[in-house]
Amino acid sequence: MKVFKFGGASASTVERIKHLPGIIKQYHGDKILVVISAMGKTTNALEKVAEAFYDGRREDALHLFNIVKQNHLTTAKYILVKNYNATEKKLADLFTEAEWLLHDKPVKEYDYYYDQVVCIGELLSTTIISAYLHEEGINNEWLDVRDIFRTDDNFRDANIDWAYTENKVKEIVLPVFQSSDIIITQGFIGSTNENESTTLGREGSDYSAAVFANMLNAESQAIWKDVEGVMNADPKQFPDAEFISELSYNEVIEMAYYGAQVIHPKTIKPLQNKNIPLYVKCFLDPSFPGTVIHKKSTKNLPPIIVLKPDQALLHLHAKDFSFVGEKHTAELYHLFAEIKIKPNLIQSGAVNLQVCIDDRTEKVDKLAAAASGIFDVQAEKGLTLLTIRHYNNNILDKLTAGKEIVLKQQSQETVQALMR
Repeated sequence: MKVFKFGGASASTVERIKHLPGIIKQYHGDKILVVISAMGKTTNALEKVAEAFYDGRREDALHLFNIVKQNHLTTAKYILVKNYNATEKKLADLFTEAEWLLHDKPVKEYDYYYDQVVCIGELLSTTIISAYLHEEGINNEWLDVRDIFRTDDNFRDANIDWAYTENKVKEIVLPVFQSSDIIITQGFIGSTNENESTTLGREGSDYSAAVFANMLNAESQAIWKDVEGVMNADPKQFPDAEFISELSYNEVIEMAYYGAQVIHPKTIKPLQNKNIPLYVKCFLDPSFPGTVIHKKSTKNLPPIIVLKPDQALLHLHAKDFSFVGEKHTAELYHLFAEIKIKPNLIQSGAVNLQVCIDDRTEKVDKLAAAASGIFDVQAEKGLTLLTIRHYNNNILDKLTAGKEIVLKQQSQETVQALMR
């Protein structure tokens, strides 16, 4: 039993989709559960739909959604022949699922509508790709992961009910493998007990695959990407990024914690708990060995660089100039939990706290307003957070040259610098 995950880049064009059958055929005879993300930039496009709808711009939302519809129908026409008509009907049902919502008026929180709209992307991509695999002679079964993954209603970052979901894997997934070697399903999404769609956080498809791998006791999980394997930095930002052939679970957890995009922060633990190796492979050239992530420790790693733009820094000063103590800090962390914010960097002084978070306007404004009951609050935006694991002074100096360091934290292994 193997679990594969194909990201949006692997389904971003017709040419790339045509790589998938060749990869799957290399594992003929294996039982494989395949998790697939939304195609290309579909998630970003659907986010714009959700934003327009929530802002009361119904016609804009419907227009933007129609672009998404036409893009998927065009892709289906290019790669499907005998299965096109049946697939078009399935796609129409999924389009309707979103459109009935877009004709309504928002009465709930934005995050709720975000999940109802954005989840459609994975359902569309898997419907088309499942049909295409059939045309290429690969028998497979398509499953709606929302019938399997039960979550809470923490929209945009939902938590999986492990006991319920594991029972559903046994009840739904395992019987399908008795008649089919290949199952196609979605990453990133789930459903509440009231059948409301949820998402597991951006890049959550990796996590979905890891949950399946854990519950199916898979021998391995592979994430197929458009790079050779794990790099020490984002090659789009750093053209001289280095390939890393081997990493430990713990190292990848650290990388993910600091914001490295190659692996979702929650992905590793389900695999580590059952000692399931994770392979990061290149779908453009499957002959590359890729990166293996397992329990063995690794040494002599190059500096691992994570650059996060669009950061906001909140300066929080105690109102009465008393010392910032446990009470103030506890109240602040309570606000983080309540507003669902993960701080990227916190530094405390005698009478102030400084908090760096992703600049998501609605979250920053909500935190600033709530914290103003405890602190005098000032917000600074447009900052960039640099994190370097296994750093040396040369690389730190090079990457901060010409920048003003607003905040800095340093340990033996890791340095973080917030820059303007």
